Amino acid sequence: MCGIVGYVGQREAADVLLDGLSRLEYRGYDSAGIAVFENEIIKVAKSKGRLADLQAKMQKEGKPSGHAGIGHTRWATHGEPSDRNSHPHGGGNVTLVHNGIIENYKKLKEFLLSKGRKFESDTDTEVIAQLLDYYYEEHHGNPVEAIVKTLKELEGSYALGIVFADFPDRVFAMRKESPLIVGIGENECFIASDMTAILKYTKNYYLLEPGEIAVLSRQGAKVYNLHYQKIEKELKTADWDVSAAEKGGYEHYMLKEIHEQPESIKKTITPRIENGLPNLEECGITPEKLLEFNKIHIVACGTAMHAGMVGKYVIEKLAKISVNVDIASEFRYREPLVGEGDLVIVISQSGETADSLAALRLSKELGAKTLAIVNAKGSSIAREADMLIYTHAGPEIAVASTKAYMVQIAVMYLFAFELALANKKIDETECRRLTALLQGTPDKISEILEHKEMTQLIASELITADSLLYIGRGLDYALSMEGSLKLKEISYIHSESYAAGELKHGTISLITENMPVIAVATQQNLFDKTISNIKEVKARGARVVLVSRESYQPEKDVADFKFGLPDYEDLLMPMLAVVPLQLIAYYTAVLKGTDVDKPRNLAKSVTVE
Repeated sequence: MCGIVGYVGQREAADVLLDGLSRLEYRGYDSAGIAVFENEIIKVAKSKGRLADLQAKMQKEGKPSGHAGIGHTRWATHGEPSDRNSHPHGGGNVTLVHNGIIENYKKLKEFLLSKGRKFESDTDTEVIAQLLDYYYEEHHGNPVEAIVKTLKELEGSYALGIVFADFPDRVFAMRKESPLIVGIGENECFIASDMTAILKYTKNYYLLEPGEIAVLSRQGAKVYNLHYQKIEKELKTADWDVSAAEKGGYEHYMLKEIHEQPESIKKTITPRIENGLPNLEECGITPEKLLEFNKIHIVACGTAMHAGMVGKYVIEKLAKISVNVDIASEFRYREPLVGEGDLVIVISQSGETADSLAALRLSKELGAKTLAIVNAKGSSIAREADMLIYTHAGPEIAVASTKAYMVQIAVMYLFAFELALANKKIDETECRRLTALLQGTPDKISEILEHKEMTQLIASELITADSLLYIGRGLDYALSMEGSLKLKEISYIHSESYAAGELKHGTISLITENMPVIAVATQQNLFDKTISNIKEVKARGARVVLVSRESYQPEKDVADFKFGLPDYEDLLMPMLAVVPLQLIAYYTAVLKGTDVDKPRNLAKSVTVE
């Protein structure tokens, strides 16, 4: 869950590395560091804290000057955040940066200690550096042979950027599980965990496959396999530019990404609609294939799992097919009843989520077909799934996901519509009607974004709360789960979501005087029941925020605050109602003074279990 970057070329490497790290800091910000060849000597600068702390340190102590180097921004796994545990880590001739986890590092460390090696940190990463240097000496200074030998010893996930003291004009890289790309410019090359780090310099890149080793120089990049055989790689081109990964005048990336949701929906669904009907053939999905599946499993983590919950309700309502939704980290360890005739849908913004990737691989082993819904092109989940739907959210920089969630549920709607039509649970006329309504959601969302003042008022009422509840029924319950997650992850206020009908089964005991309860009530067939539940918490002293249709005028004993939504089809209301929930979380965090885009202890892409 760290970010790594590397550079070889004519520019000042430190400037390129720091710029790249600033764009990767959403992947981790416990510490940061760079290593640059200065007069053919590796100079390291690193510091606990944000990238700004490293930059301040270098202003006092000096910034390394040279044209080749590596950099790292960390989300701690082994060893507390500190200067000594910050990357890069060295061992003799070797200095490297690492994203991932080495599972057998203790065993390797014991071996290296027995050989007289000394360690300066508590990290698993230093073990890689020391082992690589050990084999580098054994193989008489051949970097690639030493890397191959080392990789055969490592267990776990990793992406590595490496420099060797004897090769001041080279950067070496490799990956297993953890993401890594190789950028190709004019007389310069890059490595990065994410394309956003290098878009300022090039749009051309190679995707490294697991077990491939890249050697970068000013002349270009050479890629080898574990047999030291050179591999010819397909040069790819990114389809968005650096402006898409910048704030564009907004105070925070999160606010910008909330406002980008209407356009992101259009980009995601428009290419998949033909003559008014869903058409997912370019994703490997045909009506005939959809008839093969008896049961559907949706597997994801965090916000993506909440998108899966919406998908479950919609698929079961329209297509009448049973759907299980699993947290990916639990799925693989409960011996899931998955096999031939089943479809497993894996949802992941990054396409590199470790637990989701493991769930996909297990599903394939058990004989199920797999469908990936991902945003990041060329990611591991995208490459390994049987079928693939790319979402077109563009880069999402804020750790708290907004537009990625929105396009994930948009895709789930399209999939549900086509599945229901293929199974003859709805006719073509109804499918066209629903598809047209889905196409109309961007305009409705834009309308909501123009009237967000009430969310700021609501946020001002929440900032003193120690704890609060989100409640809803049906699709509103699935939505309340996402609203609660957004609030807690960026404002640090304890928040939980509950099915409104479950309040009487224990949770209502938590209600105290003036405790905030955010109630989502958009489903007309469940509306009266939800209002009854709201009255129950109101009678016990709760201050209620109601998110409902503008046309509903609540009685005084129902809500203290109300955010009104445009009237729309019940089935599609989650796409509208999530917007005020996102904004309430955002403005609450802003008023509390937290780091909205980089909340504590969190990273954007969870590439470790």
